Amino acid sequence: MNATDTSRVFNEYLAEETTLKYTKATAGSGISYLLDHDYKAIYLQALAQLPQQIKQQGIRMLEFGCGGGMNLIHLLSVLNRESIRVEKAVGTDFSPVLIDAAKREAKNYLAERAQNKVEFYVAKHESLIDDLSAATGTAKTALNNAFDFIIGVNTVRYCHHADTEVALAHTLAGLLAPGGVCVVIDMNNRFPFFMSEVKNRFRVHKRQECYIPSLAEYTAPFKQVGLQVLRSEHFCWIPHSASPLTRTVIRGLSPVLNLIAKSRAMRSLVVVKKP
Repeated sequence: MNATDTSRVFNEYLAEETTLKYTKATAGSGISYLLDHDYKAIYLQALAQLPQQIKQQGIRMLEFGCGGGMNLIHLLSVLNRESIRVEKAVGTDFSPVLIDAAKREAKNYLAERAQNKVEFYVAKHESLIDDLSAATGTAKTALNNAFDFIIGVNTVRYCHHADTEVALAHTLAGLLAPGGVCVVIDMNNRFPFFMSEVKNRFRVHKRQECYIPSLAEYTAPFKQVGLQVLRSEHFCWIPHSASPLTRTVIRGLSPVLNLIAKSRAMRSLVVVKKP
């Protein structure tokens, strides 16, 4: 990806209209469904891997690349319904526009008690600890082992493009408390119909879209920094932007698609645990 394409990709996340894709009221029906079903199931299964002591004390959560906060805010609501105690939840993103949107989302969709548990900060993946330290007034050493549960959705691939994926994995391993779990969900490079790639086929001037890693590439950095891999697989056929009709059709087809072509599913999933 050249400098022009890189700038175009990241500038999209700095524009006000981008918030429409990443906030509850205007996001697609697909993401709402996934947050209530596929993603919810993955998160709850991952949280079940936490030591009982952590769950009793209250879970400390971090979502890096949180966008408009929809995923983290929804997860807080889910955990409240499941009577799973949360001590605090932190969302970070490099885009001030999206962080502002996330703060508004929290006020709009969370009860006051839950609002007091969630915080959103501008922080880049490549300087996550430095940025969090500066934003919160917390010493960098105090962020070691600071989180029990870390999630990242549709964001890790950008680190692979920038060759910073091992550095990110090392950072996340440092932020995770012993026994903590990290869930990463991102695009599957074997899925043939991502909209950006389809559009690119019909462009006169082709764009080099952000690099999409393989499942092995998503998994390798976490192994390299000593985290235990609990799950590494493909899943999910429903696009985030799916309409209600598309969502219903694909949901009906998903069992057959999983049976005959699971490795071509839309998403890659990696779940790791800190020993």
